[in-house]
Amino acid sequence: MAGARRSMDWGFPRWRGYGSSRDAATVRLCDRHGCEEPGDCPAPKSPNSPDRWHFCQRHAAEYNSKWDYFEGLSKEEAAERAANEKRDNAGYAEASHYGWGGSGDGSRSADEMRALDVLELENDADFAAIKKAFRERAKKVHPDVAPGDKEAAAEFQKIQVAYEVLRQAEERREWRG
Repeated sequence: MAGARRSMDWGFPRWRGYGSSRDAATVRLCDRHGCEEPGDCPAPKSPNSPDRWHFCQRHAAEYNSKWDYFEGLSKEEAAERAANEKRDNAGYAEASHYGWGGSGDGSRSADEMRALDVLELENDADFAAIKKAFRERAKKVHPDVAPGDKEAAAEFQKIQVAYEVLRQAEERREWRG
């Protein structure tokens, strides 16, 4: 036993020193041409296809921003599919507190996205920008500014509801932590 060296492993990999493994780690690169980032976000190449693209986080976000789930469907079919999904997923509403962190990462609901469209804001707008856009638009169509104008009153109600949806969502995010 003169030439035997004692192992420091003891069966626990975390006790090994850094870099003690000599095997090369396989890293898949992003499928976007010219990108050298790791492609750790799989995305479908087409609907109902097992084939996947593998993008980095930046290119996955770009890919998903252009993805149209209702592409090729008529308005009636799209409305029916949305209603069926809303019905089928209603049981998961109680688990909404397990949502993702900040804005722009998929954490906004469809109602919030529609409210942002009403206020003519980008999807990743923060609450300060929402508040500013609401105040600017409300000043133009407030019933005190345009008394008797039915269209202005309807527009004011629309932006008021949009702001309320976004304000409540922001309060929920702050409450969750």
